[in-house]
Amino acid sequence: MISMMRKMEDFLEIGGMKKEIAFLTISGIALLLSIFKVDILPFDWSWLAITLCGIPIILEAVIGLVTEFDIKADVLVSLALIASVCIGENFAAGEVAFIMQLGGLLEEVTVARARAGIEKLVHLTPQTARVIRKHGAEETEQMIPAENVRVNDVIKVLPGETIPVDGVILSGQTSVNQAVMTGESLPVDKTVGDEVSSGTVNQFGAFTMKAAKVGEDSSIQRMIRLVQSADAGKAKIVGIADRWATWIVVIALTAAFLTWLISGEMIRAVTILVVFCPCALVLATPTAIMAAIGNATKHGFLVREGDALERLALVSKITFDKTGTLTYGIPEVIQVKSIHPEYVSVDIYKMCAAVEGVSEHPLGKAVVRCYQEKYDEKSEAVSGFQMIPGQGISGMVGQTHVVAGNKKMLQEMKITLTKETEKEVDQYLTKGCTVIYVAAEEHLAGYIVLSDTVREESSHVIAKLKNLKVQPVLLTGDHENAAKNIAGELGIDEVHAGCLPEDKLGWIDSYQKKDEHVCMIGDGINDAPALKKADVGIAMGGIGSDIAVDAADIALVDDEVRELPHLIALSKRMMITIKCNLSFSMGLNFVAIVLAVTGILNPVVGALVHNAGSVLVITNSALLLNWKVKE
Repeated sequence: MISMMRKMEDFLEIGGMKKEIAFLTISGIALLLSIFKVDILPFDWSWLAITLCGIPIILEAVIGLVTEFDIKADVLVSLALIASVCIGENFAAGEVAFIMQLGGLLEEVTVARARAGIEKLVHLTPQTARVIRKHGAEETEQMIPAENVRVNDVIKVLPGETIPVDGVILSGQTSVNQAVMTGESLPVDKTVGDEVSSGTVNQFGAFTMKAAKVGEDSSIQRMIRLVQSADAGKAKIVGIADRWATWIVVIALTAAFLTWLISGEMIRAVTILVVFCPCALVLATPTAIMAAIGNATKHGFLVREGDALERLALVSKITFDKTGTLTYGIPEVIQVKSIHPEYVSVDIYKMCAAVEGVSEHPLGKAVVRCYQEKYDEKSEAVSGFQMIPGQGISGMVGQTHVVAGNKKMLQEMKITLTKETEKEVDQYLTKGCTVIYVAAEEHLAGYIVLSDTVREESSHVIAKLKNLKVQPVLLTGDHENAAKNIAGELGIDEVHAGCLPEDKLGWIDSYQKKDEHVCMIGDGINDAPALKKADVGIAMGGIGSDIAVDAADIALVDDEVRELPHLIALSKRMMITIKCNLSFSMGLNFVAIVLAVTGILNPVVGALVHNAGSVLVITNSALLLNWKVKE
């Protein structure tokens, strides 16, 4: 029996949404022709609506009762349809079926299916590894599948290759792009003894490493599992009509039976069943959601999950990634300082931009870009360019040998900083800035300070969120100094720095265990698990990765967070509208039932009353399309 019902369910799903739209169109036209008494067919036009819209409702009600004993609103609708047909009120039956199917379609359109983006994460997983095998005194390199790497295997990683497993560097120096794990766009220098993670990209120098965590234990595989399981406990909001369906059915049947028993008029009992049909109740939620989604679209938000706005209205904490979300994620030169009497700051800037003009390092590119924007001129030509992995670069600018790099470079050149200079540099470092030292002819000439810049609108957004009783929290993979500096600038009180994907997920989980509803805003692959785990995930659609967008409920198309307070205020307003719609619908039902019991309403008039109620509900919901929060 159950298997037959499953087959019937599959049959009803044939054609999908296009079939439903076609059936509704035909049914709507048929009902209009029935109203105007266009007698072309040998039967009433209403039968088309009953057949195309009513029969699927009846079948779905039967399937739900047989397979799961699931009493939904369609059970009452089915009873009303059958009773109306039995007493010859075909128009009323067709009208109710049409309205209910329209509500169902609106809800289906509203509720989109989230895509996990797991396939794209899987593509990030390294497929091969370059393993060094010893055969006596000889060493050979073998390319093997990454899943075959074992703990303690020695692996060689070349520039541009993705690191296949987690491990520790044995020899060599390099810079590693860890954006997949931390979200930070700038590469991190690595040397002997430093840990590296699978899925991250080796940018410059070749190195050897010893495998520590392989296969399912590697970082990239752990993140895939996190994304797959993160939303398992995310509850979907059930339609109000279905939530109260059991009580509605019991009350309706009881009222209809008692009315028939007392009055002896079957038509009154059928009218009660018709007016009890939750037409306006079914439309109350999806119409408001669709209007709110339309409003959100105008403000740059793409709502991918139909119930996301319902969940957003309940949010009490909103967690932000830092880089690319509250900041632009692009380093900018904020200070150029000369510490040598032969050079002024512009000389330092020019020399550094010249040697960095040949470099592929993101920091170097940032220096060149900022120099060209400020002085509107191209950097000088460089000869004898050399990259020093883990330290910096060098080259001849005119007749001057210039070296630009980090503190390790200074140590190699046996250059010591004065206490005054070290104190100045430390002030920038404590704020999370990056410092590039510039040496000319083996002498320290000066330094350049770079920092990520805060979005202009970020502080305003944070202040508005606080006014909406939503607490902002910073969850970032960046180091603590940079995170606290940004948080202090924006007025964010709660900060968690150095977060890996599982750390962000853990913080969100801890909030949820305290019965707090959490919204997460992020832009990178590393944010995908947290976006899935949060009650609502919002991804930066423009600069954000496809995986982050696929994991989120809402995508911010233009990457401007300034409209975020409007979205949250809109979600709260939408819930007020839904509650008003529901209250009106239930009140209308109550009045209609009283009139039906007294015999004032017949089935057709009762159905028309429902139509009027549905129109008012849709009109009230439509007001959300152009709603704006008052400043």
